[in-house]
Amino acid sequence: MNNFVQSTEDPVLKISNLVTSFFTRKGILNAVDDVSLEIPPQKTVGIVGESGCGKSMTAMSIMGLVEKPGRIVSGNIRFQNKDLTTLSKRQLQKITGDKITMIFQEPMTALNPVITVGKQVREAILLHQNISKEEAKKRVLEIFSQVGISDAANRYNSYPHQLSGGLRQRIMIGMAMVCRPDLLIADEPTTALDVTIEAQILQLMKNLQKETKMSIMLITHNLGVVAEICDIVYVMYAGKVMERSNVYDLFQNTLHPYTDGLIRSVPRLNIGPGQILYNIRGMVPNLLHLPKGCRFCTRCDKAFDRCFQEEPELKEVRNDHWVRCFLYGEDHHGK
Repeated sequence: MNNFVQSTEDPVLKISNLVTSFFTRKGILNAVDDVSLEIPPQKTVGIVGESGCGKSMTAMSIMGLVEKPGRIVSGNIRFQNKDLTTLSKRQLQKITGDKITMIFQEPMTALNPVITVGKQVREAILLHQNISKEEAKKRVLEIFSQVGISDAANRYNSYPHQLSGGLRQRIMIGMAMVCRPDLLIADEPTTALDVTIEAQILQLMKNLQKETKMSIMLITHNLGVVAEICDIVYVMYAGKVMERSNVYDLFQNTLHPYTDGLIRSVPRLNIGPGQILYNIRGMVPNLLHLPKGCRFCTRCDKAFDRCFQEEPELKEVRNDHWVRCFLYGEDHHGK
């Protein structure tokens, strides 16, 4: 078990040894495999990695949205002294959508196309708070203005398809923020938005965090976004945490070859003529047919014999900097 020491205060959320599996005809697939992480109060924690590494499934496990044939097999998810994995569906729903809210990856699929956006956000309030419809509508108009939606009264009566991608994303943020959650989970909140709108959305999230003192769990593959707003970063690969550090140390003193590959893959403005953009060779492995040893060994330029035989443990090798790699340990001191 990995007991990360991140804050003198109790974490808002603490996941310990979480395993979320899918039971298929071809075998058991561990989408989240023995993951432990903590989200401290008023901090932004980034979960990064390639598609299919378990980022979104970790969030879905927290929200109780893992669909069959998947289920949480072991581990626990503690939020404000409650283990969410032991709660009934009704008990969990009282927490999710109120104390824990989520911005989903694609607002067009998360929003109901036949109900106006104002009514959808209003229902989120009425579901969790005992107030009148009139008071709820007033609260919706306030949050619309707060998230930068101009002409809020008219937007209230708009349907999702009548709004731009940036406005739909602001609606989703407004819906997630309207009950003033203690934890906001944002799954790729700026995907498919242009860089100008992306910057506005990120600044909005930072402003709301400062105002409401919430914690944020940000799921992304965009390391530029991570550098912009995260305090702590977990790097995931094939269902496991490969590296964990504060954001500055992760970029300045990168340890895991996978993390290094992700950072080197970011396009740069100063690339010279004829230079090829770096990319990590190979593909993310099929979770039903993982390589023996380290999950990254078949793609790693620094792999040696032991990497192909044993799976490394996640260890603290610097002050609060954890890595799952044999390059750092008894045999290889920081090579």
